[in-house]
Amino acid sequence: MSISEKIGIRSLRALRLDTLSGKVLLLAVLAALVTALAMTLILSGGSQRSLGDRVGLELRAASSDAAREIDVWLDQRVFDLRLRASPYVVSDNLARASGGGRGAAQAVIRLRDYLNSVRQNLAAHDGLAISGGDGQVLTSSGSRTGFRLSQDQLNNLRTRDALVGDPFWDASLGKPALVIVVPIRRDDGLFLGALSAKINLTGLTDMLHERSANGSRDLSVITEQGRVVISAAGNSAELMRTAWPAATTRELFEHEGQTVNQTRARGRDVVAVVQRIPQLRWAVVAETPRAAVREAGVLRMRTVVLIVALLVAVGLVGFIVSVILTGPLVRLTEAAGRLSAGDLSVELPSGGGEVGYLTRAFNTLVSRLREKESHSELEKLSLTDSLTGLYNRRHLMGTLASEVQRSRRLRRSFTVLLADVDRFKQYNDTHGHLAGDAALVKIAEVFRKTTRQVDCVARYGGEEFVVMLLECTMATAAIVGERVRARVAEQELGPGSLTVSIGLAEYPEGGETPEELIATADAAMYQAKSSGRNQVVIAGVSQERKDERKPSRRKREA
Repeated sequence: MSISEKIGIRSLRALRLDTLSGKVLLLAVLAALVTALAMTLILSGGSQRSLGDRVGLELRAASSDAAREIDVWLDQRVFDLRLRASPYVVSDNLARASGGGRGAAQAVIRLRDYLNSVRQNLAAHDGLAISGGDGQVLTSSGSRTGFRLSQDQLNNLRTRDALVGDPFWDASLGKPALVIVVPIRRDDGLFLGALSAKINLTGLTDMLHERSANGSRDLSVITEQGRVVISAAGNSAELMRTAWPAATTRELFEHEGQTVNQTRARGRDVVAVVQRIPQLRWAVVAETPRAAVREAGVLRMRTVVLIVALLVAVGLVGFIVSVILTGPLVRLTEAAGRLSAGDLSVELPSGGGEVGYLTRAFNTLVSRLREKESHSELEKLSLTDSLTGLYNRRHLMGTLASEVQRSRRLRRSFTVLLADVDRFKQYNDTHGHLAGDAALVKIAEVFRKTTRQVDCVARYGGEEFVVMLLECTMATAAIVGERVRARVAEQELGPGSLTVSIGLAEYPEGGETPEELIATADAAMYQAKSSGRNQVVIAGVSQERKDERKPSRRKREA
């Protein structure tokens, strides 16, 4: 160590700057002095926040808040409509009406009565209609404008939760409106038809008017093509036929969230901000006359210079202080980074002062993490399957036993799903054991992604998987099983493909012990294999009693 370094260390100790608190105090004092100096210069020069920046913030806030409220409004309308499309009375009567026969006319009448009762509770809905799987309207309540569905719309609706149509002017009501459509499905997910609602947009117009700040700014909703939907200033058929120039629209969307100077019709100069509404492919435009912000920017250059000077000064001070703090803290930071990456072999030499105490605490933490990691690894190995990472059979049976006791006490039901990979032995013999193991890992991932975190997913043995679906009815379990079956069949498994046969058993009808439930689900799964594989079979009480006379486990074709 040189003489100058020794003198510097003694000086730091005399000023108590060898401790972390002293160094932080020095940084705080210097930062406060620099900030006070900068604020003095700004105030003495008469600088203030640019009016243009303030107006820009207000426009951004107005457009962002309006876009968010419209997004929430749409979510609520879609939720209301999906809620009305879900009852059994809708799917059952729609299936009867679409199937024809003697009960079809009566089913249509019941659907119409249902729509009339629903419309009384939905003030914003000016019309409701139910369409069959071919897109034809079976019955409606109110106006039928825009309810017939095209083939493309039907195809999209089969795989989506909702469709939102283009806005239009409803001449019969004298209001802007749009049509929202949601699918009607059976409990097993089969598409039956659609429930459509024509919703007027006057509520959104009122919201825009409230955010226009008594006319000091104008709020409009436009499509991505520049066609006007609604405006805070009022709505009309002529307004909805208005389309902004393509260059104007493109400039707004290219600078989304930023202020843009534009010229409107009749030479009106405005400052505008646009905010998209992704779900509707619309956008909210907030604008105000440019004359209101012309005085902005008078002191902008002086403010920019002062800010740059402030940044340089603070950066210089930060650099000087960081040189003092760099040594031990850099080593500690690097060690913390290695620890967060999973390296538990890291260890630092400890020193004096606060940093030395922190280093010793860090080394103690690493030591305890090593011990905890060792215990966690042993516990994980005892509970999980080494190949798939799912729970093993031992953990499953223990969890099943606990759930049986809890469900018996609370008088609740749950469902057991047992799946077996079809022709897995043949796949193994053809493509090799490594390919078979890789296929089991991918299938296990399907089970993991298609079930909830509260469900217990386990590899029961070989190519068998068991899922304990907590507080899940048989109808919901059948949907889950069908989803698992379909995704496994679609899974890319490299050299080939596999399917699964699934059996379902419900507590307590399928058995009052874990073993009985597994045996019942196993019998249902064997029935699925006997019926052609790649399907889901639900076990009932009668099926369970029938299978009690058979061996509880059967050799089945892999």
